[in-house]
Amino acid sequence: MDDLGERSEQPTSRKLAESRKKGQVAKSQDLSGAFSLLGSLLIFVALGSTVAAMFARILSRTLGGEIAADIRSTESIAAGVKLVAYEAIVVVLPIMVLAALVAYLGGFIQVGWLITAEPIRPKLNKLSPIAGLKRIFGIRALVKTVVNSLKLIVMVVVSTLFIISSLDTIASLPKLTPLMALSQVLRLIFTLAMILVVLLLFIAIIDYLYQRWQHTKDLRMTKQEVKDERKTMEGDPQVKGRHRQMAREIIMQQVGKAVPEADVIVTNPTHFSVAIRYDPEKMGAPRVTAKGADLVALRMRQLARQSNVPIVERPPLARALYWGVNVGQEVPLEHYEAVAELLAYVYRIDTRAEAKFKRQTRANTPAGV
Repeated sequence: MDDLGERSEQPTSRKLAESRKKGQVAKSQDLSGAFSLLGSLLIFVALGSTVAAMFARILSRTLGGEIAADIRSTESIAAGVKLVAYEAIVVVLPIMVLAALVAYLGGFIQVGWLITAEPIRPKLNKLSPIAGLKRIFGIRALVKTVVNSLKLIVMVVVSTLFIISSLDTIASLPKLTPLMALSQVLRLIFTLAMILVVLLLFIAIIDYLYQRWQHTKDLRMTKQEVKDERKTMEGDPQVKGRHRQMAREIIMQQVGKAVPEADVIVTNPTHFSVAIRYDPEKMGAPRVTAKGADLVALRMRQLARQSNVPIVERPPLARALYWGVNVGQEVPLEHYEAVAELLAYVYRIDTRAEAKFKRQTRANTPAGV
């Protein structure tokens, strides 16, 4: 017998959806960081010269006395500082917004559109010192620490190897003009950064695949949990059976009252039965008082025989009334002729219905006619 307590089953779609609503999703922080660094580098390449020129203009105006005209005046210096801060914000803010969008893109690629306050909602179990120690000194935390240490070592080794390979270029910097030396240094920094970004992306993709595997493993379910969820979604078979039995009993009660009072039962002849009643004093047109299929149709025919209610086989009419008319509704105009012919036929063969029809006719006939 399978162990129902072992979490051997893959999480269902409902389990994954509930986990997502709680903010529990597979996400790699390394991948978000790599995207953020990559975005920053691309922004630096695209806007670096423009930003440098704008800061150079601000520095030139500041040192030239355009911003703070009187360095002995506190008000003049304060106004100059405010103006410099404002211009710096104008330069830096678009870059910060772009960097934030790129960082968000890194998370969006992994998780998609998700807004939930569940992760930051206060929970009592998070205040438990024992649970906190388990999170800090647990196996998962230890593995994460080892992995982060290895990533740091790899980054240091790669950076060191790059610097060693660039020693000739670095040694030639004093021979260059300041602008050429600055350009060379920036080129070296950008090249090293791109190498590190590619390496980070490679590590981050591996980490993301691991996070997805770990997330799926954490959400695994026992066989009993899968069965319980299936019952919850589909409904307990015993409860559904009781509901069907109750509904059947209610229908049978309605049929038991309506069939004996009907003028005719029209059938198709085995699958459908429809009870029709017409009272000129109370109805503007014949009305469907009961209908049923299969077992209910059979019960209607049995009650009709016990109550001497005529049963007439009219398959097209029975199907049309069963599918097109609800119980209690009058017969639609398009079926008037067929129903009238049916009632006329019943009145001819059923003396009880004929006597009833004559009484209704006399009651509706004006005096003196």
